[in-house]
Amino acid sequence: MKKVLSVLILAALINNSLSAQNRGTSNRPNIIVILADDMGYSDIGCFGSETQTPNLDALAKGGLRMTQFYNASRCCPTRASLLTGLYQHQAGVGDMVNHRNIPAYQGYLNQNCVTIAEALKAGGYNTLMAGKWHVGTNPAHWPVKRGFDRYFGLIDGASSYFNPTRPYRPNQKLTIALDDKEFNPGPNWYSTNAYADYAIRFIDENKNTNKPFFLYMAFTSPHWPIQALPDDITKYKGKYLKGWDVLRQERFERQKQLGIIRKDEKLSARDKSVPEWDSLTAEEKDRFDTKMAVYAAMIDRMDQNIGRIRKKLQELGEDKNTIIMFLSDNGASNESIKGPGFTPEILAANDKPATDPSSFTSYGPLGANVSNTPFRLFKHWEYEGGTATPFIAYYPGIIKAGSVVNKPAHIIDLMATCLDLAKVPYPKVYHGNSITPTEGVSLVPVFKGQKWAGHNGLFFEHEGNRAVRQGNWKLVSQRPENKWELYNISTDRAELNDLSDKYPKKVAELTAMYHAWVARAGVIAFDELPKSQGE
Repeated sequence: MKKVLSVLILAALINNSLSAQNRGTSNRPNIIVILADDMGYSDIGCFGSETQTPNLDALAKGGLRMTQFYNASRCCPTRASLLTGLYQHQAGVGDMVNHRNIPAYQGYLNQNCVTIAEALKAGGYNTLMAGKWHVGTNPAHWPVKRGFDRYFGLIDGASSYFNPTRPYRPNQKLTIALDDKEFNPGPNWYSTNAYADYAIRFIDENKNTNKPFFLYMAFTSPHWPIQALPDDITKYKGKYLKGWDVLRQERFERQKQLGIIRKDEKLSARDKSVPEWDSLTAEEKDRFDTKMAVYAAMIDRMDQNIGRIRKKLQELGEDKNTIIMFLSDNGASNESIKGPGFTPEILAANDKPATDPSSFTSYGPLGANVSNTPFRLFKHWEYEGGTATPFIAYYPGIIKAGSVVNKPAHIIDLMATCLDLAKVPYPKVYHGNSITPTEGVSLVPVFKGQKWAGHNGLFFEHEGNRAVRQGNWKLVSQRPENKWELYNISTDRAELNDLSDKYPKKVAELTAMYHAWVARAGVIAFDELPKSQGE
């Protein structure tokens, strides 16, 4: 009898222990990070746009917006930094995916970093990804080799939305992959829909695993080529004939009303590369309107697919236990489709109307200057126009609905945030390799409305463009001038009033901080880098 009683007590203790473990697992949230590509600061409704983004707007209304969130100003450096919680140089992607035979510039993620997927997978999460990878094109560096259980998407940096393996550069091969195998896209393909289709499929497959999931949803929208579906374009055609000056002013006023910028903020001047609207011919105005309508339609379609993902969460009863974070990988792109870097066929396609599925064009500085309202400059530079992103976080019951947070934060913080939410430690060693300590700080206190110390300094460098953000101060320079400028972001978010001559001691202090970071992160002056050797 005593033996039977002992067995029953032991069984009860084991069941209680397992039950506690299961409760711990079930209480850990699913985590979704959604990354837009080349989307400007003012391109969604809740950050000032006329573009219809009801799903993102609903996330913002039910969650929080951070108005001073930063990326790394370019596609693959941002992705490397976001995924690893390190500055991009520390992760091995100091420039692009070109191999320069220097550890910080090898062009793919190194073995002294872990991805969010690797860390969460070790902590009991299923890890899913759909969309653009762009941190290693060799199959040895694909997502499934960096901690993702399932993957579907574009390995490379950009592609046609209707024909995604169509090369646009000489001697180029573009790859769509499913897990670790190449995938051949079929008819009726549109990339934004296809990536969301697989994200939804992966979420659905997760339902019977009794594990929380991490989804990295990396849309290519609205990166060039600007291509959209006809029904989406129809919503916007004609809305941009009022011209870029009026559009920027309207977005600027909406941003003030939404609390995104201060009421007394000033709008940056129209970019010097953009002419007077009234100097254009009717044909030129119509071409701009068409390109903007297509661009808006791309964001609209991305938003629709975010809505589809949310609907799947609701169907599975997971919507209340899922945190969703949304941001963009850099500011709007002023890049044009021209020059020897593109094939003759693509250069010819650049002249076709943007509504033509076989076209291959961009909206250039004319559209990018609107997208980046109220800032100046674009993707690639370290001014706010290159590095500032809208950021939305939604987590029912944790994040106070309708919150607006003005503290500076950075993509390096997403690793620490995800691990904090998942109750998973950041590893010191992974697969026998020493792991560089994360640079990020968890945003969970921000989400809970608690005191958050943030960072003593944030640092930026891309192809010789540089910046430091400390408190309200920002030191920034652009190559090749390499002259430091100083701005007080609390009163001059658009960086219009250079205070470097007035505060030379602050310039010296921030410059010293920058050079200390350069030494720690492995940054090399861009003009001193060896020639790229390809990956």
